[in-house]
Amino acid sequence: MKTMTKKQKVINCLKSGKGITAKQAASRFGVGNLRATMSNIKSDLESYGNWEVVTEETATGATRYFMNDIHPGTRVYGFDRYGHRYAL
Repeated sequence: MKTMTKKQKVINCLKSGKGITAKQAASRFGVGNLRATMSNIKSDLESYGNWEVVTEETATGATRYFMNDIHPGTRVYGFDRYGHRYAL
């Protein structure tokens, strides 16, 4: 069985509809630099125009990242549980 990368784990967390902060990513997935990881994920997600990465500031001033489906009914690809894209 393949092991999931940190990037794939973060994508799966975002797909669940929950946001993630740098502290959460570090403790749950071992991600040392969430901002760089999200930049990498953002280029993958936004390349086809179906998803966008959005942020919000928490009450403590941390940045929380979310994944937003721009075209919920007309998406042309999805992600499997390992974070790999596939055509719908």
